[in-house]
Amino acid sequence: MKVKVAYRCTACGVEAPQYLGRCPECAEWNTFEEKKTEIVKSQSSSRQSLPWADEITPHPLDAVTFTDNQVRYSSGFSELDRVLGGGLIPGGYLLFGGDPGIGKSTLMLQVAQHVACQGKTVLYVAGEESPQQIKLRAHRLGFSGEGILVFSETNIMTIQSEIKDRKPDLVVIDSIQSVYDPDLTGTPGNVSHVKSCAGQLMGLAKGLGITIMLVGHVTKDGMVSVPKLLEHTVDTVLYFEGDQFRNLRILRAVKNRFGNTNEIGVFDMQEHGLSEVENPSELFLSESCFTHQPGSAVIATMEGNRPLLVEVQALVGYTTYPSPRRVSTGIELGRLHQIIAVLERRLGLDFSKVDVYVNVVGGLRIQEPAADLGVALALISSFYQIPVKSKTVIAGEIGLTGEVRPVSQHEGRVSEAEKLGFENILLPKTRKAAVNLTLHGITRLEIRSIQEALRHGLDHAPVIPENSVTSAQAGVQENINRKMETFSGFPLSRE
Repeated sequence: MKVKVAYRCTACGVEAPQYLGRCPECAEWNTFEEKKTEIVKSQSSSRQSLPWADEITPHPLDAVTFTDNQVRYSSGFSELDRVLGGGLIPGGYLLFGGDPGIGKSTLMLQVAQHVACQGKTVLYVAGEESPQQIKLRAHRLGFSGEGILVFSETNIMTIQSEIKDRKPDLVVIDSIQSVYDPDLTGTPGNVSHVKSCAGQLMGLAKGLGITIMLVGHVTKDGMVSVPKLLEHTVDTVLYFEGDQFRNLRILRAVKNRFGNTNEIGVFDMQEHGLSEVENPSELFLSESCFTHQPGSAVIATMEGNRPLLVEVQALVGYTTYPSPRRVSTGIELGRLHQIIAVLERRLGLDFSKVDVYVNVVGGLRIQEPAADLGVALALISSFYQIPVKSKTVIAGEIGLTGEVRPVSQHEGRVSEAEKLGFENILLPKTRKAAVNLTLHGITRLEIRSIQEALRHGLDHAPVIPENSVTSAQAGVQENINRKMETFSGFPLSRE
């Protein structure tokens, strides 16, 4: 019998014909292990079909039908239903990831109880906890656990047999790294076991129409520590985020075949479990110390179809070190560098001798470019010690030429600002008709450039010399010439 020797990366699962020091896929070092497989000649030429396929023939899409038992059902949390695109779906295959202690198991147990209360059968497969430990958590959360079947098992063959016999509506696997395949060698949790067990569970989900939710561990980088193949296999990949020093928890969808990946769910971790946050904007602003101080600005951002008002704080201070610091929390650092570059080039501000700190109050991570204008005004406000205009909300994307680009969903941003008692909103000027000001009772200030934002967004516009931009450009060119002289040894003409 012929034996094939290959080398597999234990981090991402990619295979290579020879040993490699660094993985070309995930860039990790010393992760390849030797793998020997026996090549067995197939006795049948017929291909293997998908486990949930009834026939190996094409079907017209308009002729494909679904039954009533394939309609979505609620998870018990409207925030989770929003992220999933409307609720759980029979045959759905979901993967939950998050840092240790963030609340993944708590969320799974609460979802299991809500689904069981709807008269559905729930099987909770616990690979890392005993039934007594799960009962203690249920008691702490304030419910008895009626309707939930707890199964402490890690053998995938035994788990498959139990699922086929009971045919539950919902199965929770906590966690996928604890499940192993007895036909494979190695320790549970490695790439081979995770891929094999996940593939078999996917066949059960699709073939029996069962919703299966997997809980996955994360790496030190915050990514789910499973092969990328598993993320491609599942229907939905969800990440549970949060600060260990705060009670706020945010659920994001990285992949969703049945919904929008831009939606988020906001939860509050309390003594009796996770509770939904109906008005996240009010929560974010209540955690801030917004008292009309320099360096503070309220921005209107969108997470999917939900408008959120959050406070951005900036601190600009002179430094004695040769390399000033740039620290950003909640805003991508590269985006902050770009905003600073635009302010230096278009307004003539000099950030080369100051440290810059930017923080989004409440622990929210903002990815939308519409936060650019609020960050810029917060920086300018701290730089000149001039507060942003009172009761004003800001939204707009800044271009490299200093223009303020339009943002989408104006109506939702204006409605949210008016609901929380703001009087002004700073928005880019668009070709479309303005929002009905009488309906919202809020003043809309339209701008086209960062210069106009200074006049309308701050309590009073700072005095910027007309030649400040020219002076800043001349200073940059002077630094370039000085460095070139240092390397070449020949003076450059300054005429």
